[in-house]
Amino acid sequence: MTSRGNYKNTRMNYKFQNDSPDAKGTKPIREASSILEVLILMIVHICKKVLFFDTGLKIAVYLGALFLLSLIADVLTFPKTYFSRSDNIFNQYFVKIGWFWTLFLTVPYVFLTSYTTCCGKRKLILTAHLLRLLIATIFWYTWTTVFNMIEMKYGRCNSRTYSDKVECLKNGHFWNGFDISGHCFILIYSSLVLIEEARAINGWERIRDYIRDEKYSRSLNDKSPSVNPLRKINTDELNILKTSYEKFTPYVRAFLIAITFLQLLWDVMLVSTILYYHIMVEKFISGIVAILTWYVTYRVWYTIPSLLPNLPGQGIFKYNIEKPNTAAVPQRKRSIINNGKHFMGMPINKGSDVGDVVDDIK
Repeated sequence: MTSRGNYKNTRMNYKFQNDSPDAKGTKPIREASSILEVLILMIVHICKKVLFFDTGLKIAVYLGALFLLSLIADVLTFPKTYFSRSDNIFNQYFVKIGWFWTLFLTVPYVFLTSYTTCCGKRKLILTAHLLRLLIATIFWYTWTTVFNMIEMKYGRCNSRTYSDKVECLKNGHFWNGFDISGHCFILIYSSLVLIEEARAINGWERIRDYIRDEKYSRSLNDKSPSVNPLRKINTDELNILKTSYEKFTPYVRAFLIAITFLQLLWDVMLVSTILYYHIMVEKFISGIVAILTWYVTYRVWYTIPSLLPNLPGQGIFKYNIEKPNTAAVPQRKRSIINNGKHFMGMPINKGSDVGDVVDDIK
C-alpha cells in the first residue's frame, strides 16, 4: 500500500499529458450566430431534408406513379381541378419553360459554389462544374427533339387533307400520334438535376470552421500534421476562399431555398400531368429516358476521376465528405474496455498517469 507521503508526492507531481509548457494561445472558436442566421440555417436544414430524400426511393416512387397511377388514370376519370386546365398559371409560365427556370436557379448556384470551392479558378469552374449544365441542356434538347420527331413521323391527322402536324392543328383538326410526354421528361429530369446540383451545400457550413482553423495555424507557423482540408492550398487561394465564402454564402442559401420550392413545384406538376395528360406508355417511356439520362451522367460519367466534369461540390479541397456512420459501442462494452474507471467523467486507459494516481488512492 502506498504511504500517505508517497501519495502526496504523486499527486503534486502529476501533470496531464496534454499540458504544454510552451502553449501558444487559445484556439479560436466559432463566432456566435444571430437569431436571423439561426432561423435561416433551420430553413436550409429543412430544405436539405426535402431535397436529399433517398434518391433511389424517390425514383421508385416516380416509376410507380408513372405506371400505376397513369394506368388508373387511363381507365378512370379523375375530377377536374384547376391543375387539369392546360392554361393554369403553373403550366403556362413554369412547366412550358421549365428548363429555363431550372437553369435560372442552377447556373448562379453552381457558379457561386464552384467559385468558392475552386478558389476563383475560372477554368476549373467552367470545365468541372458549369459544363454539367451544358451537358444537361444538350440532353434536354436532344430528347425533346427526338420525341417531337417520333410524333411527327408516326402520327397522322384525322383529316387526310393534311400530312403535317402544324397545318393539321392550325385548321382545327386533331393529330393522332405517339406523343411521348415531354412534360414528364422535363419535370423528372429537372428535379433530378436540381437535387444533384444542390448537393454542393452538404458540408458548406464546415468551410467557415476550416478557414478559421487554418488561418490560426498559419498565424502560428504551425507545421504539425493537420487533417484540415485547406492545409494544401496556398495563401492567395485561402484569402480568395475566405472572401468568396463570406460574400456568397447568403446567396447560396437563398438559391438553395428557391431550388427546393421549384423542385416541389415540379413534383406537384408531375402528379397533375400523370392524372390528366397522355396515356400510360407515353409517360412511362419519358420517365425511363429521364432517369437513365440522369443515371448515366451523375452516377457513372461524373464519378470517373479522369473525365470532366466533376461531381457537384468537388473543388481544390474536399469539404463535403460524408462522415462514416460508426455503430455506437454498447455501454457495457465501453465499460469493459476502460476497466470501468473514470476520472472527472473521462474514461481512464490502463497504464495512463491518471490510472496510476487512482490506483495509488485505492
